[in-house]
Amino acid sequence: MTIPEDHPRYRSLVTREHLAACARSGIVALEGLTAHGRGEAFDYLLGERTTASAAEAERVAAALLRRAQHPVISVNGNTAALAAPLLAPLQRATGAFVEVNLFHRTEERANTIAALLTQHGVAVLTGTPERLLPLSHDRALCLRDGIYSADVVLVPLEDGDRCEALRAMGKQVIAIDLNPLSRTARAATLTIVDELTRALPLITRAAETLSDEECDYLTRSIDNRYFLKSALEEMKQGLTHGLD
Repeated sequence: MTIPEDHPRYRSLVTREHLAACARSGIVALEGLTAHGRGEAFDYLLGERTTASAAEAERVAAALLRRAQHPVISVNGNTAALAAPLLAPLQRATGAFVEVNLFHRTEERANTIAALLTQHGVAVLTGTPERLLPLSHDRALCLRDGIYSADVVLVPLEDGDRCEALRAMGKQVIAIDLNPLSRTARAATLTIVDELTRALPLITRAAETLSDEECDYLTRSIDNRYFLKSALEEMKQGLTHGLD
C-alpha cells in the first residue's frame, strides 16, 4: 500500500509494512510481528524517544563491547529486518562477531538472514551450529567460536530463557528491550530500554568516541536496576501525561 508521508504514524506504518514483507520472504517469523507490536506499545509510553537513562545505558553498552575479549552480536529475524544496515557500523566500531541465532529456526531461514546481513556489509560468522547452550529449543544451537565463546553478548529483541542461560554461563549480556518488566530485561547484565533503530546508532557513536579511560569507568560498576527503574518512571509519566 502507499502510505502518505504526512500521515501522523508514517514511520510506524512503513516499519509494519516492511516487517510484513520480511515475513513473506521468510526473514521474520510470523510470531515476530506480535513481538514487534508489543514493543511499540511500550515505546508509546516513552514518547517514542530515547530517554536520558537509555542514552546512558547505550554508552555503557559501547564500553562493554569495547572492553570485551570476544564480543558477539546475536541477530534474529526481527533484528535483521529492522536494523541490517545499522549492524556493520557497530561491528566495525566494536570488533564484535555477528552470529545468526533463531528460535523459529530452519537452515533456509538462517541462510536468508545471513545473506541479508552480508548484503549490508556485515561479516557473519559461518560454520556448523552445535547444541551448546542449556536450552531445550533451537536457540541452544550456536557456533563454538561465536556465542559459545563470547564474554559479552549483545542480544537485541531477545527471549528471556536464553538470556538467563547465557548469564548462567558467566557471560555479560546486553539486552535491547522496550519492556523493562520482561525476563530478558531483568536477567541481563545491562538493559537498554529503547527502540532498536534508535539504540544501535547511539551505541556505535559511543563506541567510536569513548576513550579507554571512559570505558573503564563506565564498566566498573553496572546497576541494571537503576536503568529498569528509570525506564518504568518514564513510562509512568508518559501514561499520566497521556491521561491529562
